[in-house]
Amino acid sequence: MADQPLILVVDDEEAFREIFSMKLAADGYRVETAENGKVGVEKAKQLKPALVLMDVRMPVMDGPTAVLALRDDPETKDLKVVFLTSLGDPRLEMQEMNSKVAQDFGAMGYLRKTDDLNLLNDRITAFLQ
Repeated sequence: MADQPLILVVDDEEAFREIFSMKLAADGYRVETAENGKVGVEKAKQLKPALVLMDVRMPVMDGPTAVLALRDDPETKDLKVVFLTSLGDPRLEMQEMNSKVAQDFGAMGYLRKTDDLNLLNDRITAFLQ
């Protein structure tokens, strides 16, 4: 079990964390969660996950601020981070712009929470490679 990639899901919505954690665990990942960016940064530093899925809008510390904090810390600067958002626009030109914004903050890209869970798993697998 220890050889399964660890994914840290950082999101302020408890129901989303639970559903997404169950889906990821069923797909063979180990999963930890955090309820805001501040706790997410602390857990990322402690756990060194293979991938951090970071919500954009959260109380206490939002996702972009948390990603910047991870990038500023030598211990976490190279962690793979992908934004989670319910704000993504389905149009291709907007997806490209959203990906560019995510990368400007130091994330690899973004995933829309509203996408099919199986599609999200495929994209997560791609981000891990």
